[in-house]
Amino acid sequence: MRLMENIRNIAVIGLGKMGISHLSIAKATPGMKVVAICDSSAMIGGMIGKYVKVPFFADYADVLAVPGLDGVIIATPTRHHDTMIRRALASGVHVFCEKPLTLSARTSAELAQIAFDQNLAAQVGYHNRFVGTFAEVKRLIDSGTIGKIRHVHADAYGPVVLKPAAKTWRSKSTEGGGCLYDYAAHPINLMNWYVGKPVFCSGAQLTKQWSEDVDDAIYANLMFAGGVSGQVSVNWADETIRKMTTSLTLWGDGGKICVDRQEIRVYIGDKGTVTAGYRPKWTVRNITDLTPHPAFYLRGEEYSAQLEGFVGAMNDPSSSYVNTFASGAETDHTLALIRDGADSLNQPIVPLAVAAAKRPKSTMFARAFGY
Repeated sequence: MRLMENIRNIAVIGLGKMGISHLSIAKATPGMKVVAICDSSAMIGGMIGKYVKVPFFADYADVLAVPGLDGVIIATPTRHHDTMIRRALASGVHVFCEKPLTLSARTSAELAQIAFDQNLAAQVGYHNRFVGTFAEVKRLIDSGTIGKIRHVHADAYGPVVLKPAAKTWRSKSTEGGGCLYDYAAHPINLMNWYVGKPVFCSGAQLTKQWSEDVDDAIYANLMFAGGVSGQVSVNWADETIRKMTTSLTLWGDGGKICVDRQEIRVYIGDKGTVTAGYRPKWTVRNITDLTPHPAFYLRGEEYSAQLEGFVGAMNDPSSSYVNTFASGAETDHTLALIRDGADSLNQPIVPLAVAAAKRPKSTMFARAFGY
């Protein structure tokens, strides 16, 4: 049984779909006590506050002034994250923030540094890292089961936008970032977890099918440190899919891993290392075999597990915990790399000879092409 002094006072900021989910889970999570809620709509906030018997504040500054506040759960449109996180950290308050962290890789890295310097827990809501199958892939990679990773493919498809998009914050590039930031961020975050931060992007495409201001599909090739290559294929306007699917395939010198939310399929070849629970050649394991039970279930075990993880991070911010701001900043770096790569494809094509003529003769480009 937890001691009362270990109970962390939490405020939930933003009462949309994810905010309501986090509020429900937080109220049932051991070690958490919801002491305030906040939303820009006084009508919605007042109604929810009355129903759940938690004080409602329309002003975020008033929330941060609540006596004994330990942490905030931020579930607002992405454009508000930067300002809200900075104010919370400046007040000495731990932060759990929905993904993506911000719409700027540089800003995300700066926030990660601030949280680290102040020894405050700072966690991003990439819930897939708490899914048993995806977490098992990380364990197998770290244990060297399939040897050196050479290539990773990540995809996600779903029926989110199947007609002209309604004018919401997710349909605006300055608010939510479209399919790239709101959807592709999930499989890309897993790629980062498995093989690190990419150094180069090529062949990036951001395409529109129904949306006007944001992308509906993303395709890109990535290169990671150590010679690992990667591919991303994401489409939230796929009418052949009933609900979102996220899957990854990894090839190593010693085998192959295929994974989605339901199962993990592992092939261990002659150069691989047989790990406990697996055998040479193919082994299939299901999510039910790999998922510990959380204290409270809503939507999926992973959503409860990540808030339990936030409690642990608040109790010991210097410990190693899942989904730090630094890891979120890695994903924002990758998203920016893809976005900028797609933008470069839309620039006028300059003939090779003309481009070479404009470059100094001493550059690597000139030497490589004999100019």
